[in-house]
Amino acid sequence: MKFAMTVSALAVAASTFAFAGVAEARDQIQIKGSSTVLPYATIVAEAFGENFSYPTPVVEGGGSGAGRKALCEGVGENTIDIADSSSRIKQSDIDNCKANGVNDIQEVRIGYDGIVFASDINGPKFAFTPADWFKALAAEVVVDGKVVANPNKSWHDVNADLPDQAILAFIPGTKHGTREVFDIKVLEDGCKESGALEAFVAAKGEKDGEKACLALRTDGVSVDIDGDYTETLARLEANKQAIGVFGLSFYENNTDKLQVATMNGVTPSVETVAKGEYPVSRPLYFYVKNAHLDVIPGLQEYVEFFVSDDMAGPGGPLAAYGLVPDPELAKTQEMVKNRTPMGPLD
Repeated sequence: MKFAMTVSALAVAASTFAFAGVAEARDQIQIKGSSTVLPYATIVAEAFGENFSYPTPVVEGGGSGAGRKALCEGVGENTIDIADSSSRIKQSDIDNCKANGVNDIQEVRIGYDGIVFASDINGPKFAFTPADWFKALAAEVVVDGKVVANPNKSWHDVNADLPDQAILAFIPGTKHGTREVFDIKVLEDGCKESGALEAFVAAKGEKDGEKACLALRTDGVSVDIDGDYTETLARLEANKQAIGVFGLSFYENNTDKLQVATMNGVTPSVETVAKGEYPVSRPLYFYVKNAHLDVIPGLQEYVEFFVSDDMAGPGGPLAAYGLVPDPELAKTQEMVKNRTPMGPLD
């Protein structure tokens, strides 16, 4: 079945449903979370409003952590139905959910995305490794076998093969799911590759040594961006010598302004992410509150629609925007149909 992709506002009469012990439920799906997932969820919400007899869902950003926190506030019409997330839910989130009566949650993987490192299209080209980023942004590095405050001023100081351009990086703030992936696949991996982790552990002990891998400079060269990627792009447009961290799909929709760096010699693309060649990629998710499925009109239909072949499959509008389709999408579709709640974390 093919769906129309034009956007229109549909008015439908409010259906009367009731949560146990709660006032009448709203008739509009409420979604909050990841700025990376936001454009995909918006595309689906608009198509859902156009093709089904339900109001267009309300989709908001705010970050993966904020979305998961809102999901776990409880059950009822004053709480959201879905949390979008560019990183996997944490055990602390699950514990918070259970403490507030949110017991059955579906984990829905919608596809994959890459984290890219982009700069002004007219600037020099960059070929990075995780170790380069660690040496550029870490609060402490290892010089001549000793742990010292980071002395590097330019990318050339970090790696003689990189351009002699002052280090200035705009990275996702700590509330973003993208930051979690950046920490693990760039900073932690770079800390290990550079040999700093071994030196940190020897100097500080295991626990503090591992923490030191994620401690960033505070001298202004590493700047957290709490907004979405449009804010990062605006910062780059105002600082032509800077490097920004983006989602692959956002970069691919702004290639007239940005050029992308390689990571470990691999250029990020839908193809290299799908093949597992690009090292800084991650799955994207949303989390559904099962207790709302039979209460909020259209919620089950929305979830099934999102992961349908027409939306999330190869050749669908999400892939056209930049989502890398999940090769196990059929398994997700079956899980969604059966409303299978997630089990314990691996």
